[in-house]
Amino acid sequence: MKTRISIVALMATALPAAAAAQQHDHGKMGQGMAMPAPTPMTPAAPNPTPAPAPTAAQAPAAAMPHMHHQMADAESGAPKPNATIASGTALLPAATGGMHDGLHVMAGDWMIMGHGYLWGVVTDQGGPRGDDMAFVESMGMVTAGRDLDDRARIELRSMFSLEPLMGRRGYPNLMAGGETADGQALIDRQHPHDLFMELAARVEVDVAPDTSLFLYGGPVGEPALGPAAFMHRASARYQPMSPITHHWFDSTHITYGVVTAGLRTRAFQIEGSAFRGREPDETRWDIEAPKLDSWSVRATFTPSPNWAAQVSHGRLKDPETLHPGEDEARTTASIHYARGGLSATVAFSAKNRLPGPVLTAWLAEANWDIDARHSVFARGELVENDELFPDHSSPLHDRIFRVGRVEAGYAYRIALAKSVTLALGGTIAAYVKPDVLASYYGRAPVSATGFAKLSLGK
Repeated sequence: MKTRISIVALMATALPAAAAAQQHDHGKMGQGMAMPAPTPMTPAAPNPTPAPAPTAAQAPAAAMPHMHHQMADAESGAPKPNATIASGTALLPAATGGMHDGLHVMAGDWMIMGHGYLWGVVTDQGGPRGDDMAFVESMGMVTAGRDLDDRARIELRSMFSLEPLMGRRGYPNLMAGGETADGQALIDRQHPHDLFMELAARVEVDVAPDTSLFLYGGPVGEPALGPAAFMHRASARYQPMSPITHHWFDSTHITYGVVTAGLRTRAFQIEGSAFRGREPDETRWDIEAPKLDSWSVRATFTPSPNWAAQVSHGRLKDPETLHPGEDEARTTASIHYARGGLSATVAFSAKNRLPGPVLTAWLAEANWDIDARHSVFARGELVENDELFPDHSSPLHDRIFRVGRVEAGYAYRIALAKSVTLALGGTIAAYVKPDVLASYYGRAPVSATGFAKLSLGK
């Protein structure tokens, strides 16, 4: 097998010296000006218990526990929720806390924060349809937030990636699909992220004790559909490979044109979005024309800082290049848990092609930070996929196969400096498939992946 090496530098624009940063593993930027209630989880002493946080004006930058995701949860009067904002407007348990540490700087009334990571990965995907490759995943995030008055806050959010440097074919990922490269179906591979992953703003206004209304949107964002995107979940903190269920749960996490309005309280959030249903094309360097031709609604229940559950439904107009003219009705549900160093997610999705079949997917994943240095993690997936054989001449073309992947791994963390960590680790993956696929994928393919993840913030 040939080995391709893509060398990608973590973008300097996302981590400017003048605008310090934020932290989130796979994460994005936050919500308001002052800092949130939950106490952060550091690798040395994870702590799921929320605690009152000082405002940005009261606390020095080094003492501020969270980043952009919780800026809206300020002492200025915002709800003190049981949840933390993970991606777009999606929520995770507040006990997830420590994923949002990072660098911070005050510029007048604005708090500017940044966060990023550079993730070197080497993978050998098993079986006849597998491939091996060395590549680099990257993200850089910058956000700025401030209070507008004693009841309202604004936040400006941005997120970038230099993964387009990998090339349009991305990296090997056995049994993944749903995208194209150079006009051809991209099967058993994962596409790179776009340069622009988020360019959005959020305004939140308190309307009653522990109750606020918010408006989120921009040319690039994430609608209220599905659980938090995989790269923003603490339970997937050290998973180097994209889930093979990505197109069932969070394929809308980069959407060109989003407007979301919602009501947020301590225990629940109700929201609705208008957005562009079409997924990003294979030109990863540009901003595509925003549209509002699709819709979604989502309800999230957060009974305590340790639990979050969501159910959502959306109608997407012509989302996939491989299925032109087909709309999609997508329904998802997920439960997230966090306590101490443990984070876990269980999720279900059903996507109904219109016209076409209903395809379901299940996902379960967990990450356990055993102590300051050691973490173990795992993910299991089961999905109905009809895209594994895109060639119309194949006798298996358009047939639905239930396939699965189980992947487990270990990571060792090294603190290099304040808010800078290097994690070294690896994973082993095995697959579940019907016997008819043995001649294509092998009897029992096994994939191995090693990584080195350099993070500004965790």
